[in-house]
Amino acid sequence: MSRFLIVVPPLAGHVLPTVGIGRELAARGHRVAWSGSEPVLRPLLGPDAEVLPTGSRLFRAQGGHGLAALRSLWEGFILPYARFTAKALDRAVLDYRPDLVLVDQHTPAGALTAHRHGLRWASLAPGAMELGRPFRALPQVEAWMLARLRELWQRAGLPAEEFVDPRFSPDLVLALTGPALTGPLALPPQYALVGPVLAERAEDPGFPWQRLEPGRRRVLVTMGTLAADVSADFHARAVRALHLLAEDGAGGADGGSGGGVQAVIAAPPGLLPALPADAVAAERVPLLELLRRGLIDAVLCHGGMNTVSEALSHGVPLVTAPIRHDQPFVAAQLAASGAGLRVPFPRVTAPALASAVRGVLDDPGYRAAAVRVGASLRGCGGAGAAADRLEQVAARNRPPRNQLV
Repeated sequence: MSRFLIVVPPLAGHVLPTVGIGRELAARGHRVAWSGSEPVLRPLLGPDAEVLPTGSRLFRAQGGHGLAALRSLWEGFILPYARFTAKALDRAVLDYRPDLVLVDQHTPAGALTAHRHGLRWASLAPGAMELGRPFRALPQVEAWMLARLRELWQRAGLPAEEFVDPRFSPDLVLALTGPALTGPLALPPQYALVGPVLAERAEDPGFPWQRLEPGRRRVLVTMGTLAADVSADFHARAVRALHLLAEDGAGGADGGSGGGVQAVIAAPPGLLPALPADAVAAERVPLLELLRRGLIDAVLCHGGMNTVSEALSHGVPLVTAPIRHDQPFVAAQLAASGAGLRVPFPRVTAPALASAVRGVLDDPGYRAAAVRVGASLRGCGGAGAAADRLEQVAARNRPPRNQLV
């Protein structure tokens, strides 16, 4: 039996994929613990998960687009979160004494702690942002990022000559995607594209299932948990588009009678103007359960890797309006695969949004492509493939636990 410690940021989209990986490892007889913000992790992991808390604090909201968004992500979250969690992670490693630390790329302090204690560590890439050097054409940007990471390295008391980029483990980088959504990247041999990890989640008892009308086609609208600063105007346009779709008078999923498209919207209530009468809105929507029950026919989203992968894994096409980070890249790959359409987030009009959603609903080619791409993603192995690779790394030259310092 090995001990695995999973270090994750307080972001649901980063925590949820580790649930399936942790369960798979535990089913194989290993001990698994998480380290992070317990108030965020506990509701997502469940009451029985072993959590080594790092404490909690608020961080500056992410904002902007393009390079401004990148700088906001690093200066407002990645760097201060690394500094904030460093001491707590050190205590967690000394108390838990793991054989392998699985570190989300947004939590470099986990890699620094593992390196300082002579432990093997693997990187977890939940998105496409840190795959294939997306900023290779902007050497000053790459240099700025590396300089910030070297500062963290020095702050951790590690020798400068031993520097390793803490986003990329030399032993293993687990990427929760597949070739269909990465394009023809030339990746190093330690990279493993294992596809999405679709773990069962606790059902939200407050979701109004009874309002989903039988025989209707449905579109799910979700712009992610970090989009509140820029998405109010987009939600207004999306709601106008939903009114147009509700008025279509299109047939139901079986081609029979039934009104237009019914909308399911994941958004804080304060962001939404008046909705179509039959629309269902909730701050939290059980996306995976809706998809598994076959209750969603199309998804309108921001192009986040989790949402896109989950929809495609269930053969559901998408319309993406990417905002920042890796979302434009994922949206472009989705469009290239034929499994969806991409629209411009800042300027797409309500009629254009309605037209795009109609397109992926009415043209069977989009669903056929979504089924094909989804099968390729599931074929990457998911949690089982991730656990296989983690076991292999954990078994290599395992240092005695008394060597931890």
